[in-house]
This record gives sequence, structure tokens and C-alpha cells, in this order.
Amino acid sequence: MIKLNGIDNRGYYYIYKTTTIFIMSLLYITVGIKHFTDPNFFIHIVPDYLSWKYEAVYISGLIEVILGVLLIFKKSRKLASYGLILLLVAVFPANIYLYESEIAQQYLNISKNQALIRMPFQIPLILIAFWHSKEQYSNNISIISAILFVPTIIYFSTL
Repeated sequence: MIKLNGIDNRGYYYIYKTTTIFIMSLLYITVGIKHFTDPNFFIHIVPDYLSWKYEAVYISGLIEVILGVLLIFKKSRKLASYGLILLLVAVFPANIYLYESEIAQQYLNISKNQALIRMPFQIPLILIAFWHSKEQYSNNISIISAILFVPTIIYFSTL
């Protein structure tokens, strides 16, 4: 076991993972609040087959805020993580709609290619939520999640 400044590898891993949990929590809370402060940003990517667009935006925003808060606490982290996975799957049609709709692309000021690039970023978000759901996971999931975290956060911070 390698030690640096009196902290072994597991200590650095714990610090890194805990940091990712707090950053993701802040991200979900911030984006969830944006559903209320700027609902039109989200309205334009709600698929046409949903007739209650504002309700969908407000409900998904509220769920995002609640799950972001629950992610902070160890006792509720597993529930929050699985809830976030379900939420990310549930809102994925909005990403498909964004790719298909020129009006949505124009409103968000992105190209069809940018909308296409956005879609696969749901996968690292789901994987990171899964990683956060338990204290211990296989090294492969932990390594992949830890590596994917940085480019995923960089991508979403540029939106």
C-alpha cells in the first residue's frame, strides 16, 4: 500500500469519491432549481406527446432537487442513486426529442450534432449514480466511474 502524506490509496479514493458525490449533489440541486427559475429552457425539450409540459418540468425539477439533497447523506444515498438512475432514464426521451427537433435545437442554440453528442452523456451519469449507491464496488466500476466523472462534469459545465 502506497502512502502519501500519511494517507493510503483507499483514503485518497474515499476523498475523491466523496468529492464526486457532493459535486453531483450540487449539480442535481442546481439543475433542479433551474426547472423552476427558467422552466422555458426545459419546456422546449419536452417531447410533443406530453401535453402537460410545465407539470413535467416542475415535477422532474422537484425530484431532481430532492434526490440531490438525499445523495448527500449516507443513509439515503442508495435510494437517491437509484432514484437518479430512474430519473435519468425517464428524461432520456427529452434528449432524443432535442436531437429530432430543430425548434428545440434553435432554442438551446445547439446543432443537431451537439444534440447527438449530448445523448451518450446520460450513460456516465447513470454509471456514476450507480457507483455512488454503495460504499464498495468492483474495481472496474470504480475506476471507470472515477475516470468518466471529470469529462462528464466538464461537458455539463459548458452547457
